[in-house]
Amino acid sequence: MKLAVTQNTISWEAAHAAVEAAVQEAQRLGVRINVAVADASGNLVAFLRMPGAFPQSIAIAIDKAYTAGGFGFPTGDWMKVVGDNEGMKLGFSAQPRLIVFGGGLPIRSGGALLGGIGVSGASEEQDGICAQAGLRAIGADTSEA
Repeated sequence: MKLAVTQNTISWEAAHAAVEAAVQEAQRLGVRINVAVADASGNLVAFLRMPGAFPQSIAIAIDKAYTAGGFGFPTGDWMKVVGDNEGMKLGFSAQPRLIVFGGGLPIRSGGALLGGIGVSGASEEQDGICAQAGLRAIGADTSEA
């Protein structure tokens, strides 16, 4: 029996570079965001709030990172995953911290899940663009996002 296993996780350096890149993309787009990076267990590793970003979006950004990092797929894919199953739609959307709309992306390297990035404060599309910028800046896999 194996007592412990090695698990990959995002480094604090990569997490900070990702949130900075997302904010730079938001500046380019002319929007104000909150952006968070969590490890695959949902623990917050990095966070940035642009001045003027909605304070209510702080928790949403963190929860998008938590959701994408924990489940390993984009938050915007939830409705595709549950399909026509109304029970799953209602059940999952009622779970605290689980976000079922876009703006949260998993962070993978070589296919290994390292965490998630979550952006909130702009449109769903702009949040996703900023999250993608964070992934690109650190060289994370982007094919699934």
